[in-house]
Amino acid sequence: MKKMLLTACLAALFSMTAFADDQPGLKADKAPPPPHKMDDGYRGMEDARTMTIQQAKALHDGASVSLRGNLVEREGKDVYLFRDKTDQIQLDIPMAVFDGKSISPDELVGVTGSLDKKQQPVRVRVTHFQKQ
Repeated sequence: MKKMLLTACLAALFSMTAFADDQPGLKADKAPPPPHKMDDGYRGMEDARTMTIQQAKALHDGASVSLRGNLVEREGKDVYLFRDKTDQIQLDIPMAVFDGKSISPDELVGVTGSLDKKQQPVRVRVTHFQKQ
C-alpha cells in the first residue's frame, strides 16, 4: 500500500511539469489585430498615465512611459516590436520581466519602462510587463 501511494505521489509530481510552458515570452502563432481594430476596452487594469507610442516618442531620453498594445514580433534576443493604434516601437524586454508568461500577438499587454532615445531606432527598456 505504501509503495502504491509513493508511486502515485511521484507520478503526480512529475506530471505537473508537463503542463508548464517550455519557453516564456512571445508565441508567434497568432496574428496581431490590425491597428484600426485595436480598442482598449475594460480589461481589468486601470492606469490613467497610459500613453500612445506617438506621445511617448515625443518625450525626452530616460522618460518613464506606460504603453498598451500588442507585441507583434521578436526581432532579437530581448528585442520585440510593439504596436498600438498610433505607431510602433522596439521594446527591450529581458526574459526575467516576462516572469514565465507566454504572450501571443493577438493579446493586449501593458508595459512600463524608460525611453531610450540614444538607440536608433528609439526603444523602451521595459521594467514591468502585464497581460491585460
